[in-house]
Amino acid sequence: MLTRLQFNHAQQFSFYALFLALFFGYNYQAHAQQSATQSNAKSAFETPLINIEAASNEPFRYNATLRNGGGEAVLYDLDTQLPAGWQISYRVQGSFVKSIRLEAGQMQDVSIEVNAAYTAKPDKYKIPVRAVSKQDTLSLDLEAVVKGSYSIEMTTLTGRLSDEVVAGSSKEIQVILKNTGTLPLNDVELSSQLPAKWEATFEPANIKQLESGKTVDVKINLKVPDKTIAGDYVAKFTARNPNGSAEISFRAAVTTSMLSGWIGVLIILTAICLVYYLIRKYGRR
Repeated sequence: MLTRLQFNHAQQFSFYALFLALFFGYNYQAHAQQSATQSNAKSAFETPLINIEAASNEPFRYNATLRNGGGEAVLYDLDTQLPAGWQISYRVQGSFVKSIRLEAGQMQDVSIEVNAAYTAKPDKYKIPVRAVSKQDTLSLDLEAVVKGSYSIEMTTLTGRLSDEVVAGSSKEIQVILKNTGTLPLNDVELSSQLPAKWEATFEPANIKQLESGKTVDVKINLKVPDKTIAGDYVAKFTARNPNGSAEISFRAAVTTSMLSGWIGVLIILTAICLVYYLIRKYGRR
């Protein structure tokens, strides 16, 4: 018969054996589940947002993820079929790429930028992007919805981009802004780049909204400082909003006023008379 001490030792041994069995059994099961999960991870090319709407002159930007679920390194070549005139680019960590190498189980974020043709009509366009390797081909079907285009044109009323301006005076220039796109333009601001000390004011200086195909007349009051040296100067005028801009360069031929000319002649004649008087007076001595 077993003594009480031997019985207690047997109980302790059984408890430890049961504990070790449960511990190693749980770890084995967790490891098996993890291995099964990894083995079930499939290669994929995915993005959370496949449909983007923008104007034809704005880029369509997508954020995608490329995953290699295989057991070895894979080189993926990026390819697509675009409508005529469209362009696409791929970036990884800010650098342009055409192919991506992924180790087994590795994932990589890919930035995709699509530019529509300027003449693209409002519509939904399919952009099938492919990551092609020797093992398989991963597909990513994107959609670009062109809602129209933004475009603005700026010209003078007469078509001339040059004129004479008298120093110390102002010149009124009439320009026309036209929305040549298919979408309305909001908050169009007018600004200028001028020679030093020149001034320009606009009427109006801001256009709240300009509908497609519509025009608006703008008066520019260009002020040339007094004592400006005669010559040719360039003044640039810009109409801009967040969706586009237009610019013209106006050549101003600065001349001096007739009064200034006569004053100059008078000063010269006075100087000649003074020299003649001094010669007559002191030349005899």
